Amino acid sequence: MLTTVTVLLAALVLAFLAVVMAWILGWANEAFHVEVDPKVAAISAVLPGANCGGCGYVGCSDYAEALVAGDVAVDLCGPGGASCAKEIAGILGVELGEAFPYRPVVHCAAKSSQRLLQNDYEGEQTCAAANLVSGKQGCVYGCLGMGDCEAACKYDAIHVVEGLATVDYDKCIGCKACAQVCPRNIITMVPFKSERMFVIACSNQDFGPDVKEVCEVGCIGCGLCQRKCDIITLVDNRPVVDYDRYEGAEFAPAMEKCPRGALLYVGNPSADDLAKTEGEEVPEQIQADFKTTVDDTEWWG
Repeated sequence: MLTTVTVLLAALVLAFLAVVMAWILGWANEAFHVEVDPKVAAISAVLPGANCGGCGYVGCSDYAEALVAGDVAVDLCGPGGASCAKEIAGILGVELGEAFPYRPVVHCAAKSSQRLLQNDYEGEQTCAAANLVSGKQGCVYGCLGMGDCEAACKYDAIHVVEGLATVDYDKCIGCKACAQVCPRNIITMVPFKSERMFVIACSNQDFGPDVKEVCEVGCIGCGLCQRKCDIITLVDNRPVVDYDRYEGAEFAPAMEKCPRGALLYVGNPSADDLAKTEGEEVPEQIQADFKTTVDDTEWWG
């Protein structure tokens, strides 16, 4: 009899506690409820939920809040692509202007066998670490080839092939992860105006004799390309392209005359990728914004 009473009391106590906790949770839900803008919820549902950070925000929900709160471009989501941008524009009631999908370009064409004055490196096997060591390779502007970009890409769209970061444009969705981790900033995001883009595949700013000492394919600033194509000019001893005049330009003569192979076509976006998105403008020139992690280091002592 005593056992039965004990069990009943325990059950009643648990039931009472359950009711009290349910009431407390219900009260807390009402007391601390935060109203969410319906547009934020709608945009969050449209975004792919990759939380890759390529848009510049912590995650998809953070980007959704920024879109509703202020003047933020609707096409920053690489994984979502043009269709996602179109849906977001519809939710926000804005119009899409002419623009093009962003894809990464590696401003280096030298494979391991084409790099001179390479030294043995026994430190941490990452580009970020190797970039802090003087003399890892002769060219201080080129790809370090240790795969930080490959490790950062969630879409298997960039690989180190013969020591050179190489983009697989069939898989790339433009998430920017590779560009963000490159310690030398030689991977840049480029708005593709056509299925293939003509680029300068070199970041070296040195003069010809110095370039030849460290690389077999680096640009030597000879100027032959600018004589064969009127939208190419030499700036800081390196050719740049005037992309405002890109349509209709003929690059074959310049490529044929280049003695170093520093002029390349890259990319092959799908037809869907070429759908128009909002507010993108092709820059006057596309080139690497070269710097190293050393430039951002705070030195002590």
